[in-house]
Amino acid sequence: MYNFIKEFHSGWAYLALLLLAFAVINAILGFTSKKEFTAKDRKIALFALIGTHTQLLIGLILYFVSPLGKDSLGQMSNAALRLTSLEHPLINLIAIVLITIGWSKHKKLINSEAKFKTFAIFYGLGLLLILSRIPWNLWF
Repeated sequence: MYNFIKEFHSGWAYLALLLLAFAVINAILGFTSKKEFTAKDRKIALFALIGTHTQLLIGLILYFVSPLGKDSLGQMSNAALRLTSLEHPLINLIAIVLITIGWSKHKKLINSEAKFKTFAIFYGLGLLLILSRIPWNLWF
């Protein structure tokens, strides 16, 4: 079961990152070109939100069944174990909170420019945080 969840978490990460990057690029292009915020733009952001939340749920399951997760939490002197047991889950949780805040804030805004700006900032920060804490050595 552990190997399946680990592979699923790694595979879904590609999709989640692709959706999130697409949403950030769409928001930046929408903001800079001053275009009208449409249902298509909302759906792009929503799919990125759903993709990252799904990744979070898979990651939480993996955290509790993985020998690199909760069980190795006390070994902070080992950089690789610290990354997988503390830094990766914590920073990615913060990133997904930022993405969720961006989604919530956009619903209260009326101006298209403000909506795109909100998505660009919050989703962009979330993407940067996620990219900073991916255990790249486990991916390749």
